[in-house]
Amino acid sequence: MSFRLAAYAVCIEQGRVLLACHVAHTGETTWTLPGGKVEHAEDPFDAVTRELAEETGYRGVVESLLGVDSRVIPAAVAYAGVEHQNVGVFYRVRVAGGRLRAEPDGATIDPTWTPISDVAALRRSSLVDTGLALARTLPPSGHIATIPVGGLIQH
Repeated sequence: MSFRLAAYAVCIEQGRVLLACHVAHTGETTWTLPGGKVEHAEDPFDAVTRELAEETGYRGVVESLLGVDSRVIPAAVAYAGVEHQNVGVFYRVRVAGGRLRAEPDGATIDPTWTPISDVAALRRSSLVDTGLALARTLPPSGHIATIPVGGLIQH
């Protein structure tokens, strides 16, 4: 089994959420939250603002920890073809400056402020639903039930 620790930014302003389009090695695209892998010896708190800047051009300020999600992706649909565990740390992040732009030479394109009401119609990562649910409910435990994958919701 492979393992990844990642940090995700949930940026919400005026009823919109900041999403970016991830381009898989197969060419498929999926909307996701800005964020990604926590590097060796990096704090997830620092990783989330680094990833936000890399993927969107924005500088961010962490406002709060929303929660943690752990999911296992079956080998049949995992990128490397082996079972994969992703542990995601979700933060509420306020945009504090910068200019919206695509990630230079990266797998993330087209960062976009998307009306929250439009999210359900997008082909998206389950991370989007997880981040929005955490931001909406603010569970004291920092944990919600796993978002089911299927239809427009992808791993």
